[in-house]
Amino acid sequence: MFSSSSSDGLALPRVQCPNHPDAILVEDYRAGDMICPDCGLVVGDRVIDVGSEWRTFSNEKALKDPSRVGDAQNPLLNGGDLTTMISKGTGAASFDEFGNSKYQNRRTMSSSDRAMLNAFKEISTMADRINLPRNIIDRTNNLFKQVYEQKSLKGRANDAIASACLYIACRQEGVPRTFKEICAVSRISKKEIGRCFKLILKALETSVDLITTGDFMSRFCSNLGLPKQVQMAATFIARKAVELDLVPGRSPISVAAAAIYMASQASAEKKTQKEIGDIAGVADVTIRQSYRLIYPRAAELFPPDFKFDTPVDKLPQL
Repeated sequence: MFSSSSSDGLALPRVQCPNHPDAILVEDYRAGDMICPDCGLVVGDRVIDVGSEWRTFSNEKALKDPSRVGDAQNPLLNGGDLTTMISKGTGAASFDEFGNSKYQNRRTMSSSDRAMLNAFKEISTMADRINLPRNIIDRTNNLFKQVYEQKSLKGRANDAIASACLYIACRQEGVPRTFKEICAVSRISKKEIGRCFKLILKALETSVDLITTGDFMSRFCSNLGLPKQVQMAATFIARKAVELDLVPGRSPISVAAAAIYMASQASAEKKTQKEIGDIAGVADVTIRQSYRLIYPRAAELFPPDFKFDTPVDKLPQL
């Protein structure tokens, strides 16, 4: 049963049970019915199911895709990607007497849409490799579209622009990744990603927050398998070292790596410079240089409640 509810002078149809107008109707997807839960009355039938007919999986290598409705609408492409591609016919009815195909595509995908689609696929692939969520991918796609339409980075490879956009999106969403991490999942050099990063910030007139040691600490410690106590101690050491201005001009990543090394050496879960360097993406010598800067005041850097397995005076001097 349909009833009209007016709001601001507009009458909107509303499906409700005539006997129980306040009841929340239950939708039977199999039968396509709207049922009143109180009395069981079928209020509406022939309800259209807007879901997919069956599940499809992106990692399946099937030759034929059972879906007949195509991809979801993509607002980043011109025309919303609502185009229809007609495949080549194989039967005699598909050709006229001169052998020409009767059914042809009225509109093929433009070169700009094709380039953007390829870039979106590359962005999705890179994000999947380092386990980034969907909101990062969406922001990266939007950044790439803005840069591509401005044509401000003409001559630069689309893969390099996409990698730089992914780096910016991670920084803007508060889950920064290092240049080396982005470089590891793309085919572009670190230097080229850095150049595109600066050009994109200038072209879009945007900015990113400065990275700090805390942005990487939990991820590095988790990948190293360090307990929570060591992670908290390393975070405290890095923050204290920055506050005391012990590491001027040093990268936050190298400071974080040195703090993790110091905290792990003072605990029972000791890690070598190479193990930490492989996770953090910095060289052993870089960790040593930052460690030497904070070592003289190590006693002031540890949190008061830290349980030492190795006392401060027994820590490696390097």
